[in-house]
Amino acid sequence: MPAPYEPDRIERLLVVVPNWVGDVVLATPVLAALRGHFASARISFLMRGYVADVVAGAGWHDEQFFWPQQRGLVRELRVWDLSRRLRQARFDLAVLLTNSFRAALVTRLARVPRRVGYARDGRGWLLSDKLKPLRRDGVFVPSPVTDAYAGIAERIGCSVTDRTLRLTISDEQRRAGTNLLRHYGIGEGELYAVLNPGAAFGAAKCWLPERFAELADRVRQEFQLRSVVVGAPGERDLMRAIADRAAGELICCDEPGTTLGSLKLVISGAALLVCNDTGPRHYGNAFGVPTVTIFGPTHQAWTDTAGAREIKIQEQVACGPCQLRRCPIDHRCMTRVSVERVLGGVRTLLQEQTHAAPART
Repeated sequence: MPAPYEPDRIERLLVVVPNWVGDVVLATPVLAALRGHFASARISFLMRGYVADVVAGAGWHDEQFFWPQQRGLVRELRVWDLSRRLRQARFDLAVLLTNSFRAALVTRLARVPRRVGYARDGRGWLLSDKLKPLRRDGVFVPSPVTDAYAGIAERIGCSVTDRTLRLTISDEQRRAGTNLLRHYGIGEGELYAVLNPGAAFGAAKCWLPERFAELADRVRQEFQLRSVVVGAPGERDLMRAIADRAAGELICCDEPGTTLGSLKLVISGAALLVCNDTGPRHYGNAFGVPTVTIFGPTHQAWTDTAGAREIKIQEQVACGPCQLRRCPIDHRCMTRVSVERVLGGVRTLLQEQTHAAPART
């Protein structure tokens, strides 16, 4: 067993941040705890470029490195260069919140003496401190990833007592989000609902666009809330399909669209968020926004945060949760979720909250 970690003796700390937006939000309790525990250390994040907006403004890190975006041989050359630059930084400790082989290899090539993470994907020999993932009969047991991240922090003596998700809106993100809302005619203090119909994971996670459109009409009629449809650049056709099908007024944020930064402001000011099991769902939970999440092929336990203002809807089917990106049959886990069922979750949340919008952070 390696010697105990003494916070005052760690001068340079590297944190390998998760790759998915939702996983980054789920890691925020650990990111905050690491900052507090290693108060005198210089903390660097290694992450995908697109998730930088998620952690911006929080003050959890002092420096950032990014994974190469290229593919093929060019990417491998850039990864080698990344390892060289990390080696020059002379890190004392690397905390790997990702389970990839590449993350362990890069930190080993960077000659970081202490490398802490889960022994998965055949990378155990590259780690100095190995944690065993929860398995039963050789199969990974669905369990909250937030707890898994906390286990890594606690392995190095950093207690994560507050598992609450948290996000900060930087000044730049606040301006961008405010300007976006103003562009689409949403005044300050106006209550609105946010609909996020996409999912980066794959089409299997997505509820039907015609049902999102019907839900928008019902929410407007029953709660006098305009719906604001948001999504990634690659989801604009899906967003427009919902706008085309809606009978009443609906705001489609396609041109200009949201960024992961401006989306913080947009969601934090919403009276309601309805989405699939995707990254913006965790924005809603972090900001305390009443959230209805529609699950399809994914197991709820992986991303469970026991959010008091979230209602999860999932159809129990014999073939699920399958964790597949695309359904090979009839997508029954989503097609069987009715508008009325989702609206029931909306009613429960909004009647409890009496239309009160959450405070912005």
